[in-house]
Amino acid sequence: MAERPEDLNLPNAVITRIIKDALPEGVNVSKEARSAISRAASVFVLYATSCANNFAVKSKRKTLSGNDVLSAVEEMEFQQLLAPLRESLDAYRRDLKGRKEASEQRRKDKETPRRDAGDEGDTGPADGSVGDEPATDEAAADEAAADEGAADEAAADEAAADEGD
Repeated sequence: MAERPEDLNLPNAVITRIIKDALPEGVNVSKEARSAISRAASVFVLYATSCANNFAVKSKRKTLSGNDVLSAVEEMEFQQLLAPLRESLDAYRRDLKGRKEASEQRRKDKETPRRDAGDEGDTGPADGSVGDEPATDEAAADEAAADEGAADEAAADEAAADEGD
């Protein structure tokens, strides 16, 4: 718990921003008014937290939930806040669910083995070669002959195309 009552106040910068967003442009608020609003907001948060905690205790839980807060706001007779609070809570839950699904998808994508990455499960070519290198001299000779045959075939095709022109 807080050691001093001032430790329970909300940050002045946050309160000032909320006040500026709530009022029309050109309206000035005195330092005394900002301080009073800050104290009132702090008292409201503490009271709402205490009421929400009572609902959690009744349910034999130590963790406050969003539904506890909604019940507390209703008990405090702030019905006009219930609809916007429910909408915000639903939006938060949707966002959280979307982030969780995206995180799970990224994790699955990382776990999916790729054949070209040389993963442990990939044993490579059946002849025991690594990458493009043949495993034996015989295999190297076969590969060289195949390359020469392909080169000869390409040259013959090119010569035939020249004759046709």
